[in-house]
Amino acid sequence: MYQFPDPDAHSRLFELLSEKSFFTGDFTLASGKKSNYYIDCRLTTLDPAGACLVGAAVRQTIQSGCQQHDTTVSAIGGLTLGADPIALATSMASHAANDDPALKPFVVRKEPKGHGKGKQIEGGFKAGDRVVAIDDVITSGGSTLQAIDVIEKEGGDVAFVVVLVDRQEGGRENIEKSGYPVLSLFTRDQLLAAE
Repeated sequence: MYQFPDPDAHSRLFELLSEKSFFTGDFTLASGKKSNYYIDCRLTTLDPAGACLVGAAVRQTIQSGCQQHDTTVSAIGGLTLGADPIALATSMASHAANDDPALKPFVVRKEPKGHGKGKQIEGGFKAGDRVVAIDDVITSGGSTLQAIDVIEKEGGDVAFVVVLVDRQEGGRENIEKSGYPVLSLFTRDQLLAAE
């Protein structure tokens, strides 16, 4: 049974991620590169227990990041689809913890909507918000930087980036070179060591 708040959320999330989302073998990545392991975070972030743990652990990481960087943030989100369940779970954990105000989730579309208001960001976001950009996995950092570009074009201010897993293939460095600190809950090396 899940209980909130969960002081062990980080370690319990690592166990669940290792069990449900980390695979070894021969894989072709979205970039076309070959890899001997694959991380499918959605098997954890879209799991009921996983979502609760993700929300609690990411909220804790955001709180630490705000203290570390002496800032406050009001919203969290990133490029659809990997960031979506993380943003929602974290905002729900923030609400359950009675954060004042609770973190607002938002979704960054890959392209502006072709109808209605033609928005590219949906949900709890408005120009002027100081936000955390989130993602499930970073490899090159390209999708995270794409989300940041959209957030800034829409008037948002990105304080830092939070990712569940850093594949340790240069993505963190690429994002940080662009001026955004990156906090990762876990790394490839940690997951490999747990195999």
